[in-house]
Amino acid sequence: MKILAVSNQKGGVGKTTTSLNLSAALAERGLKILLIDLDPQGNASSVLVGKDNEHPGVYQVLTETLPPSACIQPTRIGNLSIMTANLDLAGAEVEVARLEDHQHQLRKSLQPLRDEGAFDYVIFDCPPSLGILMSNALVAADEILMPIQCEYYALEGLGLLMQVTDHIRTSGTNPTLAISGMVMTMHDSRTNLNAAVVRDVRAHFEDVIYETLIPRTVRFGEAPSHGLTILEYDPNGAGTAAYRALAEEFIQRQAKGISFAGYSEAPAEG
Repeated sequence: MKILAVSNQKGGVGKTTTSLNLSAALAERGLKILLIDLDPQGNASSVLVGKDNEHPGVYQVLTETLPPSACIQPTRIGNLSIMTANLDLAGAEVEVARLEDHQHQLRKSLQPLRDEGAFDYVIFDCPPSLGILMSNALVAADEILMPIQCEYYALEGLGLLMQVTDHIRTSGTNPTLAISGMVMTMHDSRTNLNAAVVRDVRAHFEDVIYETLIPRTVRFGEAPSHGLTILEYDPNGAGTAAYRALAEEFIQRQAKGISFAGYSEAPAEG
């Protein structure tokens, strides 16, 4: 079992969209996936199990109220399960911070899942912050997948997240943590700016950037309002094709062991 954190502390770059739809596309390929919603807004949870779902979730695991096995739910999508988030998770930031060795709380709590090996991948939908939930995710994860919006301002803070990742690794907190890839999202092929951003980021990060580009399409905004993944809502659309291609590329890259272990400054904005 491998744990992947979909992470970028900047909001609005497509973390939940990528976590949700990559999970669904991998499950479609027959891999057993557990999506763990670490964002207190619970958007991924509402798509997969509804807004009024009262099943215990991440909060209970983090606070050691229940074991992870009691907090996992199947979804309507074959091979895809979820551990949900709700607003109680915001309170976990304070509660977990009081615990000794609080950065390891999620890693420790999820150890039974590693031991059981019931899933091929556990995917974290991380919150847009560098707080307790994010640090717990990075300590618990094996790898990081970074969505990056195809706009220069979206590169803000990328270097900061990479510094945090480097610190977690070199401090011994999670010495094997690596960046397995970066995914360019909200790509508009009609604009020169998008092309320039993709070119600059690829030149800087080389092999760590995925070839698959996630397009900008209104369908991504419509699908969650219907409680559906993009694969369900628009099965023949460009967004679905992109996430299926991303899943295929992800599987290929995992087989090759492609990752980026060192810190490097983010490209300059503008």
